[in-house]
Amino acid sequence: MKARITHTAVHLPKDTLASDEVERRIEGFRPPRGIVERMTGIRRRHVAAPHEQASDLAAAAATNLGTDLSDVDLLIFASASQDMVEPATAHIVAAKLGLSCPVFDVKNACNSLLNGVQVAEALILTGAHRRVLVVTGEVPSRAIRWQVRDRAQFVDSFAGYTLSDSGAAVLLAADPQRGIFYRDFSADSTAWAIGTLPGGGTAHPRDPEYSYFRGDGRRLKEAFELVGPTLFLNALKQTDLTWDDFAMVAVHQVALPYLHFLARSLEIPEEKLVLSLPEHGNCASATLPLQLSMGGWRPGDRVAMLGLGGGISLGVMFAEM
Repeated sequence: MKARITHTAVHLPKDTLASDEVERRIEGFRPPRGIVERMTGIRRRHVAAPHEQASDLAAAAATNLGTDLSDVDLLIFASASQDMVEPATAHIVAAKLGLSCPVFDVKNACNSLLNGVQVAEALILTGAHRRVLVVTGEVPSRAIRWQVRDRAQFVDSFAGYTLSDSGAAVLLAADPQRGIFYRDFSADSTAWAIGTLPGGGTAHPRDPEYSYFRGDGRRLKEAFELVGPTLFLNALKQTDLTWDDFAMVAVHQVALPYLHFLARSLEIPEEKLVLSLPEHGNCASATLPLQLSMGGWRPGDRVAMLGLGGGISLGVMFAEM
């Protein structure tokens, strides 16, 4: 028995913000004109309406799956964002979808959705569940710093200007023949402080100053380089496959220069990549399902998913769709 990804869908808010609009919106410090797009390759990102919550984007994506969800026997909300600390956002999504199955949350920054699929597969393989809905709702726009004191604070806040609001849903079901056939994950947790959204937990429960995303993009890139490509290359070795054996390779995307660097390091053919970043921005944990929805795979094709998340963590998953 395997766990097969049967459906994927996304929900992208209609309102968008161009990179030059991002720069004009910043107050207190005037960034060099064109720096956001020049450094990241991002032209646009999505912005949720003020009334929309992470659960709304997740529920909308699940609705977009276009299939009956009444026999879903587990819902996992797997996202960096959440509606509130308590209860689990999965309960709120389930209520909006009219589901009465068990639910819980999974959180691991931009790898949240990939880890949610990992958990769903494991539970299907044990026989505990047969049809699992994994959803994410990302609203990082609420954590962007618009009042910037000086250049140093702009650099510290720069990663936030790449972020995009989005929702995604992945439906998995038990299948006797095809499905996920390889997965592996690793982490270097000594690098957890490089990129953080510190507020809302026990460390900084109420201070508004800690409600903004902060990070050092250069150090984050160096941390991922230090971990190296072994996890991804070992996946090919263990399965006796090459990138040419996949219809597409979905890669988490935060900036085009780093994507091109990673693709060169792993020798991924350019035609296998799906570029979501320029027109959609960094969609956090919704990035991989967004690319699956954009990609040209057909039933029976193999797809590869390569995840990178703050903390830091890496993940790879191969599936026959």
